[in-house]
Amino acid sequence: MKKFVIGRIKSTRYALQGFWLLVRTEDAIITHSIGFLVFVGLGFYFELTPTEWMVQLLSFGALLAIEGLNTGLEKLCDFVHPDFHTKIGEIKDIAAGAVTMIFFAVVAVLMFIYIPHLVG
Repeated sequence: MKKFVIGRIKSTRYALQGFWLLVRTEDAIITHSIGFLVFVGLGFYFELTPTEWMVQLLSFGALLAIEGLNTGLEKLCDFVHPDFHTKIGEIKDIAAGAVTMIFFAVVAVLMFIYIPHLVG
């Protein structure tokens, strides 16, 4: 049991280190985080319902998580094959495409949430 608890504490520490590294160093994460904070402010201003808050928070959480996975995959690709390679480029493009997909989904969610507040 003690080994299990120590393992979970170490895992949490590594995860928090990775989180902090992303937030401090990755431009895309920083940009999305700023957008997230803007919409948190708008959420308070427009007095979102609990359901709207949950959908907004989950949407931004998914965007930031997928952006983090994209960043990790890009760093892995660069480490494994630092020189240009067509297949590595395709892998990176596909991962970036996943970020783009969730970004468009987040934009759609935000439109569903905020347009009624803006016109009503």
